[in-house]
Amino acid sequence: MVMIRVNIAQAKATLSRLLRAVRSGEAVIICDHNVPVAELRALPTARRQSRKLGPERPGFEVPVSFFEPLPDDLARAFAGENP
Repeated sequence: MVMIRVNIAQAKATLSRLLRAVRSGEAVIICDHNVPVAELRALPTARRQSRKLGPERPGFEVPVSFFEPLPDDLARAFAGENP
């Protein structure tokens, strides 16, 4: 990744050009009197297709034990009762 260093005034004057550079994979370091204060870089691209969740996901299987009642002490704990 290429890094471009610019001072604040230059960043203000050339923001469109800097954004084009960021879109092409470069990072921009913005400096205040040659001291780095911020980094301008591209955000991750959004997923183009939705992910399958739950039973739609391949290999996902709900075990039979999931449907069994909880043990009494655990059920009481969920109900807010002290053991």
